[in-house]
Amino acid sequence: MTDNITEEKVITKEKRLVVPGELIGEGIAGFGCYTEGGKVFAKLLGLLNQKDKLYFIVPLNGFYNPKRGDGIIGRIEDIAFSHWIVNINSPYRGILPLNEAVTEFVDLTKTDITKYFDYDDIIFAEVTNVTKTKSVRLSMKNRKCRKLYGGRLIKVTPAKVPRIIGKSGSMVEMIKEKTNCQIVVGQNGIVWIKGDKEALAVDAIQRIEENSHISGLTDKIKQMLEAAEGDKND
Repeated sequence: MTDNITEEKVITKEKRLVVPGELIGEGIAGFGCYTEGGKVFAKLLGLLNQKDKLYFIVPLNGFYNPKRGDGIIGRIEDIAFSHWIVNINSPYRGILPLNEAVTEFVDLTKTDITKYFDYDDIIFAEVTNVTKTKSVRLSMKNRKCRKLYGGRLIKVTPAKVPRIIGKSGSMVEMIKEKTNCQIVVGQNGIVWIKGDKEALAVDAIQRIEENSHISGLTDKIKQMLEAAEGDKND
């Protein structure tokens, strides 16, 4: 199949791709912008958005900045007396307290908490609090939270996660259906994939990340997945 994704134009004029130093217009400089001589310029590489006279940029690159309510995929990095320290693909580490990880009573004088989560375990957890000093508190109490077994992990740019998920989950659900894979997407830019066609799912997600600014991307990815399925059946 001819891959013409890169030949497409950016989504819309108001969400065009801008580069650092590019003149945007006149108005108020929001996130990712600055003013100079009464003009607004781009500070970041990203998609330009405008609300009335306010300009702001959704960055295409950058690290994950934790926010309350985010669902993230993390790796148990260290274990303390009553909590776990979690690598969340950020400059900051997540803290998972025992009382946010299990519902039963645990006698810490008699119990090794590695029976619940051990070193290098992969978890899907919820960010419940972020302090001013960037202490990130995690919880496993949300029904979607769980330990993830097997499969593979890939990293994507956190700012592109909404594009990978799609409107109301449409994009990721399509990939799940076409590849017969379980897929969990963390807001921190970590994606867990497990199933029959893991390599194809990885390819689709990486294409979305690379071409997130393209219009009609859902149809392009659908065509790619269906072509791959057709090639296998030939």
